[in-house]
Amino acid sequence: MPQDQIIEWAREAGFSFFDAGYGPEVLHTKEHQYSQKCFERFAALVTQHERESCALVCDRNDSIRWSGASAAIRARGTT
Repeated sequence: MPQDQIIEWAREAGFSFFDAGYGPEVLHTKEHQYSQKCFERFAALVTQHERESCALVCDRNDSIRWSGASAAIRARGTT
């Protein structure tokens, strides 16, 4: 997955990025304390992306063997 996508999800989860001499894409935590919620939101975003990627693979397979698999994968994210 592209680095810019990972950074976008991290920002969406509540992490902040700034240039601390390592480049603007480096998560800098020296002055920030992140709650467990930030990490949970980030993990949920990554998991959602991976789940959808797997479901798309199933969607592209026309075999009866894969019938319903994409719906089952997507449903895992609704609980």
